[in-house]
Amino acid sequence: MTKKQEKQSPPTTPTPDVQSDRSHANAYWRANLRVIAILLSVWFTVSFGFGILFVKSLNEISFFGFKFGFWWAQQGAIFVFVILIFVYVVWMERIDRRFGVSDDDRQSR
Repeated sequence: MTKKQEKQSPPTTPTPDVQSDRSHANAYWRANLRVIAILLSVWFTVSFGFGILFVKSLNEISFFGFKFGFWWAQQGAIFVFVILIFVYVVWMERIDRRFGVSDDDRQSR
């Protein structure tokens, strides 16, 4: 087949299996993006909101001898970030199992 013949051939429509795989992959990607958006919004709220916007209100509270707003900006946001990492891992493992792309599924095959 020449290059000219390749250009003139009509585009092929995807088979139902390919379309199903694409919709499955798109659903997986949407679930992944949803998790990321939720966790990033929590992180933003905790770090920016509590550490900057609400710091004056939080500073009225004493926490281990420190103003709570100061403590939160220095330590609390870091603790929440580490917790969010573990939440992300567990949440994505569940999504991976639900969509059949878990590493555990691949090892057992």
